[in-house]
Amino acid sequence: MIGIVIEVALSWVVLRFLARKNLKVLGLTPTKKSLAEFGLGLLVASTMCLLYYQLTAIASGSYWTLNESYSFNAFIQSFWYVTKSVLFEEFIFRGAILYVLISRIGAKKACWISAISFGVYHWFSYGIIGNLQPMIFVFLLTATWGLMFAYAYAKTESMLLPIALHFGWNAVNLIVFSQGNIGDQLLVGVGGKPLDGMVSLAMFILQWLGLPVIVFLYLKFNHSTNKVEKAVKDDKA
Repeated sequence: MIGIVIEVALSWVVLRFLARKNLKVLGLTPTKKSLAEFGLGLLVASTMCLLYYQLTAIASGSYWTLNESYSFNAFIQSFWYVTKSVLFEEFIFRGAILYVLISRIGAKKACWISAISFGVYHWFSYGIIGNLQPMIFVFLLTATWGLMFAYAYAKTESMLLPIALHFGWNAVNLIVFSQGNIGDQLLVGVGGKPLDGMVSLAMFILQWLGLPVIVFLYLKFNHSTNKVEKAVKDDKA
């Protein structure tokens, strides 16, 4: 929690001295539209994660069983862990720095920088530096999702949608299906065989591009050009 408080304080400093703005530009103040998109982001991300693991179970011949030793206290701890990790990453990659980059170099370049940084960051957070194949896999996945989160911020001018998308997937992934570094959670996989060939490729593509494609299409048809970028262009004109 202290880390997040420090991030918020540093965000204020960055915005104050590099953009002459305050934390309001991060779009954390809820509005009717941003709250609706927050709920939509949670729903779509969690549903896509559920779909991915259900199809994976069918394809591998495995099934999920309830962890009978799972407790409410364990759920609270896991929920708080996911919340902290999501907020920590969002304030770094979709917070003040992204806002400043958008205002200086435009939304497109800023989003790509944020995405690439997000992908490289996960090499270190996953501890896979030096292992080429996992590095490629992780970069493709996390950089694409980082681009989705950054694009969501740029289009909505609010951190709420990227937070919802990020949290929705991570919560189901880690807490429901126990796919992470916090041990067995609500459900535990049993049996099955490793996926290979075209089936493995298809499941990777679904995990890699399924949610991003949905989000990109939604944002394209429901949000216009970023106002920060437009204001910069108007000033230059």
